[in-house]
Amino acid sequence: MSTLQKIVAGCVGIAALLFAQAGQAADGYFDSASVEVGHNPDQKMLRVAVQKDWERRWFASNGRHLSGYWETNVALWRLDAYENIQGNRKNIAVIGFTPVLRYQNDSKLGLYGEVGIGVNLLSTLYKNRDKELSTAFQFGDHIGVGYTTPKWDYSLKFQHYSNASIKSPNGGANWLVVKAAYRF
Repeated sequence: MSTLQKIVAGCVGIAALLFAQAGQAADGYFDSASVEVGHNPDQKMLRVAVQKDWERRWFASNGRHLSGYWETNVALWRLDAYENIQGNRKNIAVIGFTPVLRYQNDSKLGLYGEVGIGVNLLSTLYKNRDKELSTAFQFGDHIGVGYTTPKWDYSLKFQHYSNASIKSPNGGANWLVVKAAYRF
């Protein structure tokens, strides 16, 4: 089994474990689990995560409010031109934690918009094509839109990773991400 197959199998296993723990939601550990797929011309991403809704509501008006959730995730990035060598593939594992603000219906169903800024740790330094991230510590921010049903949450996000110029070079990594979350 190749390294990529092992990592994908591990991510699938983690996702299965998260979804299998639906009974834990009643104990307050988390409210949903998600699978995300990201893409840009230089790399691909697979991410699994769990979320915990905030009980707070701000700026409630006309049946909508601002709230949010905590998200903890693990991801796999698949680079296709590591160290600027086309065809030189590299896998990077990422673990992250992100507080997310969401503007949504009071019922928490229907359309929403969200933004989040979190912290991430990469297993190795990112160096793909002409972009390089010089630290394993990265901020991850996103802006997205989505739609929630009683059991499912679907979204489309623009995700950006950067170390906020803590150290150079800081080329950044951008993704278009599709998310499907199952709500317990």
